[in-house]
Amino acid sequence: MKISNNIKATFRVANIELNSMFYSPVAWLVLVIFGFQIGMSFTEVFSPLLHSHDLGQELWQITNRVYTGMWGILPPILKYVYLYIPLITMGLMSKEYQSGSIKLLYSSPINNVSIIGGKFLAMMVYGMALIAVLGVFVLFSALVIENFDWPKILVGMLGLYLLILAYSAIGLFMSSITKYQVVAAIGTLAILAALNYVGEVGQSYGLVRNITYWLSISGRSYPFLDGLFSSDDFFYFLIVIAFFLALSVLKLNTEKSIMPLKTKVMKYSFIVLVTLCVGYLSSMPGIKFYYDASYTQENTLSPESQDVIKNVPGELKITTYVNLLDENFYKGLPKNRNRDYETFEKYFRFKSDIKMEYVYYYDKCNNSSLNWRFPNTSDEERVRLLCEAERLDPEMFLTPEEIAKIIDLKPEYNKFLRVIERDNGEKVYLRVFNDNMKYPEEAEISAAMKRLIFPSPLVAFSTGYGSREIDNYGGRGFYLFGHDKWFRQSLLNSGFNTRTINLDEEEIASDIDVLVISDLREPLSDIAEKKVQDYITKGGNMFILGDYNRENNMNRLTESLGVKFLKGVVVNLNEYVSPTILPARFTKESAEHYLQYLKCYEYELQVAQPTVQALDYSAVTDFEVIPVLVSDTTAWIEYETTDFVDGEFVCNPDAGEKKGIYTTMLTLQRTVGDKDQRIIIAGDADMISNETLTSQYTNINATNYTIITGSFRWLSYEKFPINTQRLSYNDNRLRLPKGYRNWVNWGGMIVFPLLIALCGILLIVCRQRK
Repeated sequence: MKISNNIKATFRVANIELNSMFYSPVAWLVLVIFGFQIGMSFTEVFSPLLHSHDLGQELWQITNRVYTGMWGILPPILKYVYLYIPLITMGLMSKEYQSGSIKLLYSSPINNVSIIGGKFLAMMVYGMALIAVLGVFVLFSALVIENFDWPKILVGMLGLYLLILAYSAIGLFMSSITKYQVVAAIGTLAILAALNYVGEVGQSYGLVRNITYWLSISGRSYPFLDGLFSSDDFFYFLIVIAFFLALSVLKLNTEKSIMPLKTKVMKYSFIVLVTLCVGYLSSMPGIKFYYDASYTQENTLSPESQDVIKNVPGELKITTYVNLLDENFYKGLPKNRNRDYETFEKYFRFKSDIKMEYVYYYDKCNNSSLNWRFPNTSDEERVRLLCEAERLDPEMFLTPEEIAKIIDLKPEYNKFLRVIERDNGEKVYLRVFNDNMKYPEEAEISAAMKRLIFPSPLVAFSTGYGSREIDNYGGRGFYLFGHDKWFRQSLLNSGFNTRTINLDEEEIASDIDVLVISDLREPLSDIAEKKVQDYITKGGNMFILGDYNRENNMNRLTESLGVKFLKGVVVNLNEYVSPTILPARFTKESAEHYLQYLKCYEYELQVAQPTVQALDYSAVTDFEVIPVLVSDTTAWIEYETTDFVDGEFVCNPDAGEKKGIYTTMLTLQRTVGDKDQRIIIAGDADMISNETLTSQYTNINATNYTIITGSFRWLSYEKFPINTQRLSYNDNRLRLPKGYRNWVNWGGMIVFPLLIALCGILLIVCRQRK
């Protein structure tokens, strides 16, 4: 009965507060401004999409672009909503103190829990009103965007609502400790600023680091905006709300009855202690719960990565070796450790017993910036200077002699390195890369982990006869994709092992999974050719790459397969690059058979093929043939012009030159005994050479890296590289007829805010008349 009366009292207080709130112009003014800002942001993002729609241009990821992307409307709301809440909460309790009505509340049968609960319940309703303003635009979007991503946006709105409630609880507490509304508003802003900044405090110290990082409210809503519901973030908001509500109740209790200072301190300390304990328990990896509401499951590991991490037996330890003299040392510093943990957050979700350790040292490293910043100084002096600049203890860094006793990092050039180790001692390396992203992402992390549970396929590259070699750093070489440790798409970082093979001196061993033969400037010897043909007959997998003017040597190799390299070079006139650089496109058949090429086909990506030869597969009988790369209809095989720099390229029918579609890469597949034999033949070895992989071609939207990942994934029976592709976005069309751009702009920025203002004016006027 007592509980029922308290609930009724709570609703009675909430009803009174809501009447007071919505019969005042401040609450409506905030709603109008909030609606105007959302409307303005919405039209700024949506109007260009409507313009493209009117022009008949293709659209993509409309939901993300409007709401959660770089220019989306939800992230900015998180940044300015904290300005609105203090305007509403500053009078929740302060006006009771100022008017003297607090004495009536104290003398009434309503307890303090009902008072604070009723005030907060009113703010919950007002928070729903703010969300409803946003909901109007969400509903409009759902009506006009095909396949609108409802679940993702609803989770994002939940994150925003929780943030509003947390701000409201803080504002209510500040209002309960002062009778001055302006002081309450400023105090609320001060606490919000402190909660946003506290995550940066003490990040260099172990225990303090975890406490302050958890206390920080900064960024807590962003996972929700991405469509990820995390129990850790959800409970954080609930705990913050409960904490400040408890403080508010306790403040009223201390006002209502005389309480010794010692008792007050003990009660406040108890609330703080309980809050920290519950927060610690809710953030433990083993009890966290996640729900990825996004259509593409972009916040979750891909199914293949999930299978990998789930099947790693025993404990997993990731040791990060941080060299202070390396250019990438900053990421591994103690103050950045919590952010570094986020790199593996998706993996913790499926394997909570992953341990992360850090080893700090200094040793010689190729870091040109240090030579410029600290010229003519020893390594020891540079360590001292860097420690002073970063406020680090020099004693935490091992000397070159000390680190050498633990691990030999010289082969890794003392760069930033992670070692992933199973409890049985098996290890793999995870490196940084020489690209803009630098750090490994899911594909590289999962590939490294899969090495611990699955044998890596062995790729052998033939040497001699002018072939491309993986030890060749020059433009023609295959070093980058072959085994460069710091090239993201290299076979080494994709999960493969590589070696070279001299076909004249070595047998093709049974442990070789893929044999690569490329660009034969000289014909294979009879011995080498017999070994290769025997390997093919037994069902071995191969990657055969030709090049211009190598057709005679290559055709001896592929004759038994029914594929022929055609004489001449495939050209395509292009005003930006040489006609001999063919922008080959992916075929529909390749997209249907090979998942890696699906998005390349959908987005019309191309492969730059310098001096490529066409392939004739009309004589193939024993294999299923899938053309992978082809030219467009304007290409032809050039026979006459051999000067690729100053020569003139003209399609001459009299010389046998004919425009048409020419195949430049294909796959062959058949069953040999119990083996599924797979062979890839390409008319160009340059497309994956060092020079081409590091070049950009104007007006060619090249994705040559995909040829590496796609080809070797198929050749390894889809074992490596890890497939991290998600579903393609399907919210790519608008249902609105053309010509509605101005209507949407006027409706969002003018009509809708005016309707909110009109509702407020009518309600206040009606109230005053009564």
